[in-house]
Amino acid sequence: MQNAPRPMSARVLIGVASLGLLLALVAVLMLGAAPLVYRTGLQPLPVSFLLLRNGVYVAGGAAVLSLIALIGWRQYGRALRRLVPVALVVSAVVGVVPFTFFNPRNPPPPIHDITTDTTNPPSFAAVLPLRAAANASNRAEYAPADAEVQRLAYPDIAPVTSRLEPPQAFARALDAARAMGWTVVAQDPAAGLIEASDTTFWFGFTDDVVIRVAAAPDSGGSRIDVRSLSRIGRGDVGANAKRIRAYTGKLNQGLR
Repeated sequence: MQNAPRPMSARVLIGVASLGLLLALVAVLMLGAAPLVYRTGLQPLPVSFLLLRNGVYVAGGAAVLSLIALIGWRQYGRALRRLVPVALVVSAVVGVVPFTFFNPRNPPPPIHDITTDTTNPPSFAAVLPLRAAANASNRAEYAPADAEVQRLAYPDIAPVTSRLEPPQAFARALDAARAMGWTVVAQDPAAGLIEASDTTFWFGFTDDVVIRVAAAPDSGGSRIDVRSLSRIGRGDVGANAKRIRAYTGKLNQGLR
């Protein structure tokens, strides 16, 4: 005896569920390909960002289709009943991941140079040849116009003060930089300067950091300033401020 044909509504829902699964898979591939094509040099950064943005749109479409497909969940075969919720979860995750970098309602400003001292920021020296070799498009000279923008966007970015004398504070600052996993390029205890580089996990962007340890005239202890600068990109989606917060937090723990 032949099985009765499914009603048209059931066939439509099965098609919707299948398309949702397909789009969820495509979104995952686009999300994975976005950093891969840039890091391997297959495509320039704008193409990579285009893949990332369109992957979010595809994920949104997959999520909508998967939600609709849940209406006919009981009419599907066992495999499809298992895969439709998976497609919904996967597409939601793919859609949300890019927004973990910044809040779209309050996007970070289009600056890429953050420092705890906007009046007299620490200067880069040892990393300059590395930036030149990497064809860094961003200049290492601080732009005074960024100071007010940073103050409004990141009012919490401030120097770290310590009761320790500069030599002891320098040792703690160096330990904290290494604990961050940064590549220390140069260290000069006499000048109180540390230069390092940090590479982001996903896209492999390399940013440079300079730390300055000096005597604090008011307290008799030390003052530690940090500056983090991207090599490329007009904006940094808040990465440099986040890096400085993480470092100063680790440094404060070591200075206790």
